[in-house]
Amino acid sequence: MTMGIVSKGSPCNVEGCDGTAVRSLNTKKVEDAGFRLDSSGKKSGLCKKCYKEWKKATKEDRSLERARYDRG
Repeated sequence: MTMGIVSKGSPCNVEGCDGTAVRSLNTKKVEDAGFRLDSSGKKSGLCKKCYKEWKKATKEDRSLERARYDRG
């Protein structure tokens, strides 16, 4: 049994988007990438299109984060 905001069919929390959420991410990380959200909880749901945009916007930051952990 899966639980969480995505499995309950929640809407995308990005302002002006009416898609259905497929991924949930930390709200602060999404806001830091420049997205305006309707949600104020710890997690925010993103539809496929918004998640793809978020990935593009944070690609460099995420690769730097991975590099930091790879060194040990």
